[in-house]
Amino acid sequence: MIIEQAEVIVTSPDRNFVTLKLTTDDGLTGLGDATLNGRELAVVSYLKEHVVPLLLGRDAHRIEDTWQFLYRSAYWRRGPVTMAAVAAVDTALWDIKGKAAGMPVYQLLGGASRTGLLAYGHASGKTTEELFDSIRSYQEQGYRAIRVQTGVPGLKSIYGIASNATFEANTGVRYDYEPAQRGDLPKEEDWDTRSYLRHVPTVFEAVRNEFGPEVPLLHDAHHRLTPVQAAKLGKSLEPYDLFWLEDVTPAENQEALRLVRQHTTTPLAIGEIFNTVWDYQFIIREQLIDYVRSAVTHTGGISHLKKILDYAAQYQIKSGMHGPTDISPVGMAAQMHLSLAVHNFGILEYMKHGQKTDQVFAQSFTWENGMLHPGDKPGLGVELDTDEAGRYPYVRAYLPFNRLADGTVHDW
Repeated sequence: MIIEQAEVIVTSPDRNFVTLKLTTDDGLTGLGDATLNGRELAVVSYLKEHVVPLLLGRDAHRIEDTWQFLYRSAYWRRGPVTMAAVAAVDTALWDIKGKAAGMPVYQLLGGASRTGLLAYGHASGKTTEELFDSIRSYQEQGYRAIRVQTGVPGLKSIYGIASNATFEANTGVRYDYEPAQRGDLPKEEDWDTRSYLRHVPTVFEAVRNEFGPEVPLLHDAHHRLTPVQAAKLGKSLEPYDLFWLEDVTPAENQEALRLVRQHTTTPLAIGEIFNTVWDYQFIIREQLIDYVRSAVTHTGGISHLKKILDYAAQYQIKSGMHGPTDISPVGMAAQMHLSLAVHNFGILEYMKHGQKTDQVFAQSFTWENGMLHPGDKPGLGVELDTDEAGRYPYVRAYLPFNRLADGTVHDW
């Protein structure tokens, strides 16, 4: 089964997506997600200029060999651009193999370990009343688990507040409840850690009082805290029994998580900006996290993320794959198949794509009673309408950035 054609397709229905489409000599096609939010064209160039020429003429059945070849032959390894490109190839090859076998990808990974996938949605509000309305809306949509993001008194704009609660100072257009904004320059947001640390526990107290103790609640600190601040936040949130606290501190300094662990029992989820198993090696071995946050799209594909999760399983660490709308429907399908198959599944982030995106990408997954299932079509179960994709050309977009009150650039 020889790869005869490899196309890199860029489309921007509700946001920018990069898709790799491989076609074999017997007419089978496979799709892979190569989207890198805010740096999409870097991956496009890497694929077109360096990867596609290496794929033509290769045996599409040789998934592991192709992965190792693309990773090791480049010499300059790792990093989000390289690993998103490798992920797209790997995922497309799994899609082809599933179609060749007449089976959904999860069956090729060992079969289902569960009947469905618990997923969480993103509730937010700049006030408690807006937040409560958002939580109720997500519950009405069937979500059982809810991520809670809140405005902070004194701050004009903050990560995690959806478009229906956009702050006046943030003049860019948010779409698909994503912080990436279309425009020539990234938008500036403000930040004050002390105000945040004072306010967040009061918000979770109010949410628990309103919605009770049973709802799984999550929160994303988005890399903004020092280790001491992260420990303080985790401890202050312990009475509210969070499902997890995400990205409490920049994880490049992984030993810093020891301090956080010493001071709080709040579960920790980290890894959405990690790209390889080597990024996780220390924090998994030292049991400094509880959930692996990597996405198939940014972590070398199905093959490599499965290896990370198999390693994590030795330490009772579970999956919590990154699933905002900057993961395309192709990437989300790949994550559903992998999540259904691995034993140590925890939860899956699930932000619904916009109507235009769903017209570009035909999908076979189901969403019932707060649970996802990838469906049983051969391969990933996603097909790309190239004509529809062509109606939406690339539009430059950036994630925002933070500054403190004194003008210092801060982690966003």
